[in-house]
Amino acid sequence: SPARQSSELRAATPSTQTPTRSMPSWSSNPAEVLNSYDVTIAQGLTSARVAKLRADYGPNELDKEEGTPLWKLVLQQFDDLLVKILLAAATLSFVLAFFEEEEGFQAFVEPFVILLILVLNAIVGVWQEHNAENALEALKELQNCTAQTTRDGVLIPELPAADLVPGDIVTINVGDKVPADVRIIKLKTTSVRTDEGSLTGESSTVLKQTDPIDTVDPVIQDKKNMMFSGTTVSNGNCICIVVATGMRTEIGKIQANVQKAAEDEEKTPLGQKIDAFGELLAKVIFWICVAVWVMNFRQFSDPVHGGFWKGLIYYLKIAVALGVAAIPEGLPAVITLCLALGTRKMVKRNAIVRKLPSVETLGCTTVICSDKTGTLTTNQMTVVSIAFPGAKPSKLVEKKVTGSSYQPEGEVEDTTIDSYPVLEDLAKVCALCNQASIYYENGKYLRVGEPTEAALKVLVEKLGVPGNTPKPTDPATKCTAANTYWSGLYPANATLEFSRGRKSMSTLCGYAGEEDDDEPPRSGRVTRSAKKKKAPAADNRNMLYVKGAPEMVLERCTSIRLQDGSTVNFSAADRKAVLATVAEMASRPLRCLAMAIAEDVGDLADYDGEHHPSHPKLTDPDNFMALEQELVFVGICGIKDPARPEVAPAIKECATAGIRVVMITGDTQPTAEAIATEIGIFSPGDDLSNRSFTGKAFFALPSEERVRLLTSHHSSMVFSRTEPTDKQELVRILRAAGEVPAMTGDGVNDAPALKQAAIGIAMGIAGTEVAKEASDMILADDNFATIVHAVEEGRSIYSNMKAFIRYLISSNIGEVASIFLTALLGLPEGLIPVQLLWVNLVTDGPPATALGFNPPDADIMQRPPRRADDQLITPWVLTRYMVVGLYVGFATVGIFAYWYVYYDWSEYGQPLITFSQLANWGKCAKFEEMEMPYSPDFTKFAASGFGADYSAAPCEYFTKGKTTASTLSLSVLVVIEMLNALNALSEDGSLLQMPPWANPYLLLAMVVSIGLHMVILYVPVFAAVFSIVPLTYNDWVLVMIFSSPVILIDEVLKCFGRAYQRAELAKRLEAEKKAK
Repeated sequence: SPARQSSELRAATPSTQTPTRSMPSWSSNPAEVLNSYDVTIAQGLTSARVAKLRADYGPNELDKEEGTPLWKLVLQQFDDLLVKILLAAATLSFVLAFFEEEEGFQAFVEPFVILLILVLNAIVGVWQEHNAENALEALKELQNCTAQTTRDGVLIPELPAADLVPGDIVTINVGDKVPADVRIIKLKTTSVRTDEGSLTGESSTVLKQTDPIDTVDPVIQDKKNMMFSGTTVSNGNCICIVVATGMRTEIGKIQANVQKAAEDEEKTPLGQKIDAFGELLAKVIFWICVAVWVMNFRQFSDPVHGGFWKGLIYYLKIAVALGVAAIPEGLPAVITLCLALGTRKMVKRNAIVRKLPSVETLGCTTVICSDKTGTLTTNQMTVVSIAFPGAKPSKLVEKKVTGSSYQPEGEVEDTTIDSYPVLEDLAKVCALCNQASIYYENGKYLRVGEPTEAALKVLVEKLGVPGNTPKPTDPATKCTAANTYWSGLYPANATLEFSRGRKSMSTLCGYAGEEDDDEPPRSGRVTRSAKKKKAPAADNRNMLYVKGAPEMVLERCTSIRLQDGSTVNFSAADRKAVLATVAEMASRPLRCLAMAIAEDVGDLADYDGEHHPSHPKLTDPDNFMALEQELVFVGICGIKDPARPEVAPAIKECATAGIRVVMITGDTQPTAEAIATEIGIFSPGDDLSNRSFTGKAFFALPSEERVRLLTSHHSSMVFSRTEPTDKQELVRILRAAGEVPAMTGDGVNDAPALKQAAIGIAMGIAGTEVAKEASDMILADDNFATIVHAVEEGRSIYSNMKAFIRYLISSNIGEVASIFLTALLGLPEGLIPVQLLWVNLVTDGPPATALGFNPPDADIMQRPPRRADDQLITPWVLTRYMVVGLYVGFATVGIFAYWYVYYDWSEYGQPLITFSQLANWGKCAKFEEMEMPYSPDFTKFAASGFGADYSAAPCEYFTKGKTTASTLSLSVLVVIEMLNALNALSEDGSLLQMPPWANPYLLLAMVVSIGLHMVILYVPVFAAVFSIVPLTYNDWVLVMIFSSPVILIDEVLKCFGRAYQRAELAKRLEAEKKAK
């Protein structure tokens, strides 16, 4: 009691020096803690001591992380292998451009375009980084408060929390935010409760004490004589001593863990695959470029080049072109665009994605680690069951109560308040013995006060008022009407606060009298001023309305009110039977509160204020137990934080999709297991020996055993009584074991684990700012089922991304094959780097983006999640696209050669030559010596208007005269890419099974790409930049002849793919059959 605390504290005298604190504050009594800091409650710290302690411990602030400088952000955008290769290609192209004597400005177009791409990518990257989260700033906001502090014997009413130091004496009152980690020294009220839900995950407030804690290495929840920075006081006042500030507080430790988790952040599975692909591509590009350059070593001295060094530079340019061709420059932009489109779809499903790569990560999520309170449950304590005496005192009648929040919607099963007279007494106790309130604001029902008391207030509204009075329809009135009725009828005169000794609280209420018509007003509002009071009578006496722990309240009950309203004796046998019912309710588990009434309160019967002669009885909490005697028992309320209605179906869907759910909570093990069974994580009768652990028990196991228990099976698990570091460590173990865990949470305590997870998911409504800032995705509706929808969307997006990545890579393989064949055969350069850049970035971009709109497969949520190490490009896919790529190379080189050798039906009238002459074009000046007569007639070619007369310098026919042939090569490449986009609609499905109109966006994108190609063909300015000319009708016929076979080739390859898939499925089914 406060009196006993005062006697202890008077015995504490400050010493001349601060002794070493060998024991933690929570394990020492208040006097020892004061002595250890050399301080008294009356005097507090001296100014000199404060200065010294501040020098030692610093300000009571969390560390502020310095922002990344802009120049460093810019450099980070170039820290990518593909980007570095492009940068090297641009630099080399820029150097080589100085050696071009004839091309002039056009020689610099290629390096300029490459650099422009890199700059644009860097701008986008810096913008994304600039808008990235800063969870630490949100954590700092939690400490932005003041404290009532005693220093030099003077009370400072509002000292900034940042100025507190260890040893400061602070007074903390109801509603205050705790400014630092403090040890409670003295209770100024009979009880003090704090809401630590955001720190520990517990849905109930915590009753505080001053006694030392005997537990060895207690978790936060066990430190009941401590209050922690950032939490709030929901009831009572107390005097405390500051024992930890800044980064030494529990919230400071959370920040340190957030920082540590940020250091451990990895790239997404797709990002890792793209990096690995980039490394492989870099090696392949390097060796192919070297091979092409070396392969043409003998041609360096060909006369057409004008010398060895110019020949060396020419083939170096071809090698650069090969490098540009091999790099899918548009891939980063298309991936970003696809992910952005995915986020727009997710917003419609109430999932707000803060980091684009998280969209893809969702698709391979294997484990969802979920906080219980506020995520799987509503975090709104609710009465879900009531039990009241039946026809006999030994038997209780139990009724379920619907509803799962503070919203006063729901009813008592098949019952109204008029069904049983005893329910009126139950409603009175719930309404009158209650200091909470419910109010309606911005479309939501919110509470003030204790969550359990708020649940009782909502129950009263569900029961309604006597007399079949209709319930109000106004939302603001619905949550107060019945409670106002009872409080108006029985006004409170005194409150006997809760105390640990008796485990109950009570309210002394009078009687205001009935209205003349004996009916409550239809509005549900009854005020004392509206009452017509009767003259004082015997039934105007005060009564004591009591609620508390059943085992304590029932012990003091001597009577019981039966369902018909009659009062009978309550025997020991009856009490035992009722307690058995209570034990069964508690095992579900429900938090049970017993309701009782003391109808005879002796000389307090006419108590009406502090001037009453019996007022001293109400000033000493030690008297409260004696007043709460000879009670009449009226019922039991079963309260819990209920599961969200949509959670159970969502968890079932997770099981179907091969995703297991791991529940991590600060609640007790029985509570956690009961909720897990209710929502389907566990099934009734399951063996929980290796599936349910307390955090302390699990982390006491050897590390190898912990990993085995987490990864040796694919069953869902539950971890209870966990601390913030436990959640983070569980996520870390899962990631180290190759799992892809998503972590959901809403509290400050969840922030480190949210940061550590492959994808952190915060609650948008109930979530703290810290949780939101540490997350990758926010649920706008706090609905666990939204995660499942997001996973489905993530899988669909990944499937589509694979389609356009395959499409882009097949395009690049074709370009490489084209340049390689050109070099191998010794032909003139058909495709120049600036043309390849145009194809990679502009022409291929729209179809690749449109492939992101492919509809999801019907069975996408019936497949197991893909492994994080699954190959993006499988050997079969690579083989398939190598075949397609080789055809692209053949088609582009083939049409180039066909124009020179066989194209006698063109409108140009160009002279035809032999393939041998074309392959040895570099030795054109020596054709006569090589016995290859070369005397082309350019008359018709020049007269057609499409060409020039090269009679004066016939060897220029292979350089300046190749423009039309080069245009044909480029056009074939573009058309084949469009047809390849159709092939990419499905990995193995025929175009007969998934026709082109299955994705209308793709058809539109193809029109756009062909349109852009027409622009550069037929607009002279662009044609000059890209070194191309307009094509004739016959040219387009020729282009289609060379392009169309790619559809047939891929259909044949898909047929082999389907056969392979069928064989693999049969093999797997046979293996499963044998296993069974």
